Amino acid sequence: MQTVDPIVRDFILFCLQRQGQGWPALYDEMCRVAGRRLFRGLSYTDLRKLGLSFSLTNIDDTIRMVDTVAASN
Repeated sequence: MQTVDPIVRDFILFCLQRQGQGWPALYDEMCRVAGRRLFRGLSYTDLRKLGLSFSLTNIDDTIRMVDTVAASN
């Protein structure tokens, strides 16, 4: 099972509440929230340092992380 930083988990849950689980709309919402710093003032860079990448080259890891959080909620 993948370990997810608690702040990243809360970020993903925040985005899930705003958008739901439909992909790619959820990814778009996550980008929107990070770009506008709508969750605790965190940006893309802040979230990347905590282990959440928005890079399309790492999208499979991001999807797994979202799935892990959604399944545990």
